Amino acid sequence: MKKFNLILVVCLIINTATGQTLEAYRIYNNKGEPVSYGEMAKTLSESSIVLFGELHDNPIAHWLQIELTNTLYNNFNKQLVLGAEMFESDNQLIVNEYLSGTINQKRFEEEARLWPNYKTDYKPLIEFAKEKGLPFIATNIPRRYATVVSSSGFEALESLTSEAKSYIAPLPIDYDPTLPSYKAMLSMGGMPGKSMTASENFPKAQAVKDATMAWFINKNLKENNIFIHFHGTYHSNNYEGIYWYLTRTNSKTKIATIATVIQDKTDVLESENNNLANFIIVVPSRMTRTY
Repeated sequence: MKKFNLILVVCLIINTATGQTLEAYRIYNNKGEPVSYGEMAKTLSESSIVLFGELHDNPIAHWLQIELTNTLYNNFNKQLVLGAEMFESDNQLIVNEYLSGTINQKRFEEEARLWPNYKTDYKPLIEFAKEKGLPFIATNIPRRYATVVSSSGFEALESLTSEAKSYIAPLPIDYDPTLPSYKAMLSMGGMPGKSMTASENFPKAQAVKDATMAWFINKNLKENNIFIHFHGTYHSNNYEGIYWYLTRTNSKTKIATIATVIQDKTDVLESENNNLANFIIVVPSRMTRTY
């Protein structure tokens, strides 16, 4: 009997040690309440714009992006328009040519200025759009013009040609330096060796990206469609960035935001992440990265 009890105790210990459920992520709403993926998807299906904020090297965020796109398209019978920060507006022609079959995959990947993690993280989204015949919008400002703003401010954009300006949100760029996200960047930009002017231009480069992405989202938004946009989570956290510019243009558009955060534990939303977005995806800090 003692031997049986000992075996039972050992089995319980082993089961306790190995039977734990490891969560790859947990989703919370903006009240800090846990919600299911299905609940999130249903709510998002009722929006006109979904701003999906990612951590660029996070595999869970990238997996949920393609899953959410597939869910909205198939389960809710929604016509989608996709768009992303990772594609610059002057590459729209190349994107369109690939989606339409005018150019092949090899040519597209050689000529478009793709991010280093394109094949693992963004290619599934492009291929989904191609397979389903969906538009994919290159929304970001060409990086050379963002660099101009970073070094010389918004005023330097005025000297660009009309063609160059067509790849940017209309000038002058609306800008509120008191927004917390831009104020935080201002403190980051104030590093030794940088002039005060250069530091002040640092958040302006972020703002011109946000403004341009919002501009191309609004420009390609169609009635009864959902525009789902993928970008670094900082571009829409706290309902700022892209969200702020979208609401400045059209305050009646129904916009939903998703943020991605990393926490040591996923069983509760940490206070600093409360109300970061309509939905917050919490990923454990030990999660592997794509690069």
